[in-house]
Amino acid sequence: MGLIKDIYSVSFYEKFGQAVAEVHPSFNKQKFIDAIYEGDFAKKEWKERMKHTTVVLHQFMPENFPEATALIDKIIKNLKENKSTNGGLEYIFFADYIETYGLDDFKTSAKAFVSITQFISCEFAVRPFILKYKEKMIDEMVKWSLHENHHVRRLASEGSRPRLPWAMAIPFLKKAPNSILPILENLKNDPSEYVRRSVANNLNDIVKDNPEIVLEIASRWKGHSKETDGIIKHGCRTLLKQGHPEILSHYGLESTNIELSSFEIKTPKVKIGDYLQFHFHLHNKNEEAKTVRLEYAVHYKKAKGHLAKKVFKISEKIYHPNQLTKIERNQSFKLITTRVFHTGIHQLSIIINGTESEVLEFELID
Repeated sequence: MGLIKDIYSVSFYEKFGQAVAEVHPSFNKQKFIDAIYEGDFAKKEWKERMKHTTVVLHQFMPENFPEATALIDKIIKNLKENKSTNGGLEYIFFADYIETYGLDDFKTSAKAFVSITQFISCEFAVRPFILKYKEKMIDEMVKWSLHENHHVRRLASEGSRPRLPWAMAIPFLKKAPNSILPILENLKNDPSEYVRRSVANNLNDIVKDNPEIVLEIASRWKGHSKETDGIIKHGCRTLLKQGHPEILSHYGLESTNIELSSFEIKTPKVKIGDYLQFHFHLHNKNEEAKTVRLEYAVHYKKAKGHLAKKVFKISEKIYHPNQLTKIERNQSFKLITTRVFHTGIHQLSIIINGTESEVLEFELID
């Protein structure tokens, strides 16, 4: 598997340049490719190459921004008609073009986003417009949430997320997300799972700063449909991991007479690169069936010596009256780029319907 930056290859620019030349007679494909590869292109990383492509393309586009966006529409239409692509990450410079050169032309840019996002997603590119135009942009996105195309509807939800990962922050939406709630209301029954998942992720963003808003929505949407219940469940995953009493009650998750026993760590010393192995018994001592959300928490030792808790889900299912079940799990300590392990004493606990059990210790060693 190649590096992500290598999606910007000679063959890509040849294909793209040809698509532009077919709809833009004054475009010189070879000059465009030469300009792309001038200087230190080989040293540029993916995002730098993407931005560089935006800047070079701009040199060959009409100076008038509405004319440039109309030409982008023609290029995309040509790419689709020739079946050379259905859109892909390499084309994200189209969205970046609008973000870079269209911020002062609200009307043209809003129209361009609707068109371009049906080819390549624009959720990152709309962020500066939300910051600059605030309610004016959000009102436009509310309209998008009613659009016939599911990519446009998803842009309304995904682009307005208060905490969209790897994206520009929107502080006023973290503080008060009320203006984007109509978007989520419009999309709560969306036929597209792609859109519904975005709604859930938006709710999960909101919950981190304003849990009371999402709890009110959960109460209002409960039982509306199977799909809406799924949105709420996924949108409240942070609260469920935190063992928030109100959301646990919402799902009827309570731990009375659900007993943990024989909790044991089979590998009290774990080498970095190996697995922590543990098991326990779960006994539903109730005379009726109970839904049990079962999780475990690893309390990782951090660089400064303190412990940081991360929760992992095991299952959520119905346990029959007096059912006794043995559960075994392995937790990986293989080296990964997103987590740094530190040797020393760590902790492990089991969480039953939000209630954390006794804590056992184990040692991570080199």
